[in-house]
Amino acid sequence: MNNSTSYWFNKTYFQSGEEHSFNLFWLAILSIGIIFVGLGLRDPWPADEPRFAQIAREMVETGQWFFPMRGGELYPDKPPIFMWSIAVFYALTGSLKVAFLLPSAICSVVTTFLIYDLGKRLWSTQVGWYAALLLLFSLQFVLQAKSAQIDAMVCCWITIGCYGLIRHLILNDGWKWFFLGSFFMGIGVITKGVGFLPILMLIPYFVARFVFPQANEIKGSWQWFVGILVLLSATLLWFIPMVYLVEQSQNPLFEQYRDNILFKQTGERYAKSWHHVKPFWYYVVEVIPVFWLPLSLLLPWLAKKWIQAIKQGDRRIILILGWIVLLLLFFSISPGKRGVYILPALPMLALITAPYIKEILLLKWPKLLVYSLVILLASISLLAGVLGLVEIKATVKLTQKYAIEPWNYLVFIGVCGLLVSWLLRKHKAYSWPVAIGLFWIIYSTWGYQLLNSVKTPRNVLANIAEKIPSDSEIAMLGFREQFLLFSPFSFTHFGYHTKVDPAQRAAWLWQGKNPKRYVLTFEKADMSCFDMTQAIDVGWAHRNHWLLLPSTARLASCKQPAQQVNAYTFVPKTII
Repeated sequence: MNNSTSYWFNKTYFQSGEEHSFNLFWLAILSIGIIFVGLGLRDPWPADEPRFAQIAREMVETGQWFFPMRGGELYPDKPPIFMWSIAVFYALTGSLKVAFLLPSAICSVVTTFLIYDLGKRLWSTQVGWYAALLLLFSLQFVLQAKSAQIDAMVCCWITIGCYGLIRHLILNDGWKWFFLGSFFMGIGVITKGVGFLPILMLIPYFVARFVFPQANEIKGSWQWFVGILVLLSATLLWFIPMVYLVEQSQNPLFEQYRDNILFKQTGERYAKSWHHVKPFWYYVVEVIPVFWLPLSLLLPWLAKKWIQAIKQGDRRIILILGWIVLLLLFFSISPGKRGVYILPALPMLALITAPYIKEILLLKWPKLLVYSLVILLASISLLAGVLGLVEIKATVKLTQKYAIEPWNYLVFIGVCGLLVSWLLRKHKAYSWPVAIGLFWIIYSTWGYQLLNSVKTPRNVLANIAEKIPSDSEIAMLGFREQFLLFSPFSFTHFGYHTKVDPAQRAAWLWQGKNPKRYVLTFEKADMSCFDMTQAIDVGWAHRNHWLLLPSTARLASCKQPAQQVNAYTFVPKTII
């Protein structure tokens, strides 16, 4: 990178106040532009988004807000904070297509500004600007900002927790910041359990106090315990009303909800995960190299800078890097792993990368790696699109299986990426932010429209509507929230976790009470209670071939389930 590099990496000619105002303005434009583009252009997509959107919809339509429900069944996997936020925006806007993405988008913008402010306070306004941009152009961060999963929100709460601790532990700005951070840790706990993680920053802090003592160490004893009490108090804002309402209900289903969310979904899920089981090294080998691009490319050069800073006793690096390592270790120990779990570490990584990014990108190889990455991804996209357009065998199978033809889209992305590379061949460091910014705009407009028909069951439900009377009722085996979300029919299911055999027997009994009742199932299901030759083909969705069974398909030889199976019915008031 030469001296003519523009203000993205060199804005020293600004005065401090002017630079800060300039940064705030353009950071707002960039973050809102990248994160909010495409809002309202797509529906909720599996796996998690339809679930949370349907829960929020039921909260608004039924007026029952405190206990999350999907299709009338209690949802005990997560506290309701995230679902409440979607429900509030749904009640305000009247559009679930807009409301379901707003919480993640807003939380991600807040996280971006927090990282900017920390970089400014810890180093300089310029470093804060770099930190915010590095985060905003990181792959996983924007991907989650554009998804209706809990992780972007819990990342925001954890970042606020870290913000409060850093203001207190490093900048020595007072105990109020420690208490503020502790409060949002508690809010993070009742959002997704792991919100307490910023407290791990105390470990490298006390190690640094012992190894690199300073004259102006923080004084205090009982205040540390007050912070813990503040954290616990924030969790009690939800915990106490929940326990009280469960006790008042005298309902065993609500008691199961309480026990599941307090025990199975916390300690048991961490120590004895029953799904997403991955090896200890999963995050380091499979997640960080891809999802933390482009920062993951720079780690070898960053490691040298961090080691030097640690040797000098720089607590900014010691505390934040120490916390990132502890967070990775915390999630690596658990057998159950998903890539999004380590998202809260990414803002902090951007923060401790920013002081060195200008110097690193002046070097030949880091700059060339970033540039080569853009060319590689653009070339792959272009090649895939061209192969699809000439209809080679593999792409034809893909088109037939998923009923999608993304070839023009892929060609366009590839051409844009290569064009950006060529135009910025003398300023290679810019290639990633420009190319990835264009990608998010194209993906959030054209890509949303292209994928929406594949990611929703609208085609299946439209086929059903053509083949059965409008006053029909449907029961679903292999329950998927997205069918409930888009269905105009009264919809019954038999529990999300109920196995197929008892569920189909319960559906057999349910259907026998009304000839206008139909059973929706998928082709590979073991259906011994029905004559599958009478099944009505209603199309493909979500990798399954869906079939509709009329009441005449019931076999008299079937028996009722050996165990009681609850039936849950939801009658939609609106259709999104």
